[in-house]
Amino acid sequence: MTKINRRMAVALMGGAAAMGLATPSIARGKKVTVGALRFTSHSGSFIALERDYFAEAGLDVELKFFQAAPPMAVAIASGDVDYAVTAMSGGLVSLADKGAIKIIGGALSEEPGIDGQKILASDAAFQAGLTAPAGLDGKSFGMSAAGSSFHYMGSKVAQAEGASLTFKPLQKVGAIIGALKSGQIDAWSIVPHIAKPLAASGAVHIIGNVSDYLPNYQVTTVFTSAKNASDERELTEGFLTGFSRGVADYNATMIDKAGGDDGVQQMVDLIHKYVYTDRPRDKAAPSIINGTMRLNEGAALNTASLQDQLSWYQSEGLVGADITLDTVVDTSYVETLS
Repeated sequence: MTKINRRMAVALMGGAAAMGLATPSIARGKKVTVGALRFTSHSGSFIALERDYFAEAGLDVELKFFQAAPPMAVAIASGDVDYAVTAMSGGLVSLADKGAIKIIGGALSEEPGIDGQKILASDAAFQAGLTAPAGLDGKSFGMSAAGSSFHYMGSKVAQAEGASLTFKPLQKVGAIIGALKSGQIDAWSIVPHIAKPLAASGAVHIIGNVSDYLPNYQVTTVFTSAKNASDERELTEGFLTGFSRGVADYNATMIDKAGGDDGVQQMVDLIHKYVYTDRPRDKAAPSIINGTMRLNEGAALNTASLQDQLSWYQSEGLVGADITLDTVVDTSYVETLS
């Protein structure tokens, strides 16, 4: 296995643009760093930390926040972060091909009947006629980097509509939002807790749903270093156990409404400690609730979706044509769906 340091990992990224798990008997208080974005879709980690599910699995977890998904893969590869949740990307696949990273579970999927990611148009583009994805031909689409999930989603939507898009790499979600609001790009796709408030402001418009083009899309995954996956099984099972308990609480409260409105409001209080922290609670709550999407119970993983993503990266020449899904994914930890 090739040893990856931070410089090598950054270069590779630039080049490629559980419930049901037994709690392991590992040493109490094992220090673990978990990478996260300040998105509601990362709530499994927030809940597991706040409700001591990680602690009960023997882990002393510290969250480390990032502004975009690709740097988390770099941090895993270089050993700065132990576990993280992020989308599959060309950069992640390239790091996996170097023996640095393994996907070990699923975190967020598009699910029929559950509100999911939205396709957005800038106000300028909308007023000029971009009122549905069928009008994307010749338009510009925002992404963080080549090979990102935004690149994949935009391309798949465009392919289905027979459209040609120009992709603009803008590195960070905040920069993409700014470009969309100012009309520097025409379109983008993002989770509902970001999409809906933007649309409500009138600066952008929702013109479609990603799920119409990518049903059962495995949006984000749980991943770790290849070393943790192969050599630290009890530690990894402990993380997945705590994380999956957090996911189960989130789904029961926010999707199934098991605790009624009081339960939802209590969960919003918890999530607000990590998401929209720059807003007062009353301003943040609607966005947190609007962002509700069912997370993968038991960190179950849709390998068919991951294979489609890998095949697309290969078709675009973003990763090696000989890479197989087994290179990227360790399926021994969670249930797989295909």
